[in-house]
Amino acid sequence: MAESVCCVSPSATYRRSINSWQKGEILGSGSFGTVFEGYTDDGLFFAVKEVSLLDQGSQGKQSIYQLEQEILLLSQFQHDNIVQYLGTEKDDSKLYIFLELVTKGSLLSLYQKYNLRDSQVSAYTRQILSGLNYLHQRNVVHRDIKCANILVDVSGSVKVADFGLAKATKLNDIKSCKGTPYWMAPEVVNRKNHGYGLAADIWSLGCTVLEMLTGRIPYSHLEGMQALFRIGRGEPPPIPNSLSRDAQDFILECLQVNPDARPTAAQLLNHPFVRKLPSAFPSPVSPHYSGTRP
Repeated sequence: MAESVCCVSPSATYRRSINSWQKGEILGSGSFGTVFEGYTDDGLFFAVKEVSLLDQGSQGKQSIYQLEQEILLLSQFQHDNIVQYLGTEKDDSKLYIFLELVTKGSLLSLYQKYNLRDSQVSAYTRQILSGLNYLHQRNVVHRDIKCANILVDVSGSVKVADFGLAKATKLNDIKSCKGTPYWMAPEVVNRKNHGYGLAADIWSLGCTVLEMLTGRIPYSHLEGMQALFRIGRGEPPPIPNSLSRDAQDFILECLQVNPDARPTAAQLLNHPFVRKLPSAFPSPVSPHYSGTRP
């Protein structure tokens, strides 16, 4: 392949250049293109998002624009729980986005293979919250938090990925209805002229925790439009009584209809559900939690 730009290493401790690289196996595909494994001449593995620049209609141009937004945002982020951007390369027909390779795929693929336990979901949720807190401190709304967009590596570390819909915002100024229906917050569905803000990600997080614990998407018993109707009316997805008390309480905190009543990511880091972590995931946060619900 052609030479690429200098990039940040996955550890973010020094800079290096990907001078040449080979395309490996397909890791996945979606509306924005195909993701491959990449391999440099000096032995670095990474992920490559490949997007065709040829024959772009209006929809294709919108996809390219969203990818450019993703690149702009990712290039500013440096956090253990956010997938690391490594650089870009472009030729006459394709755009390549180089990203940290997270080897075990998404949390969606994980719960399709394994029944996730409370302790595992606690550990994953705390890390997702840490990444969300980092984004929200920078007034960035991800807008598409769900298991399919969160990657996990062999050490159990999870990383928020897929920033194609993310948007830097002043609180409550986003008007567009973006995201995946089953994880959308009521204020996103009922956006009208009111807009929405960072709290939309918290609702989606509650749906994501429910998804991990049940092994099913939220509102899995409904079609997309039916789910949107229920969400718009302020009906949260069913929460099984079989879940632990702390898990149920955490999800309910996230799924409050009024976005102003939802805890922030920083506040949720102190919730008992995410504090019950195995020794491999020490938690430095304060043990005191003050929930928002009575």
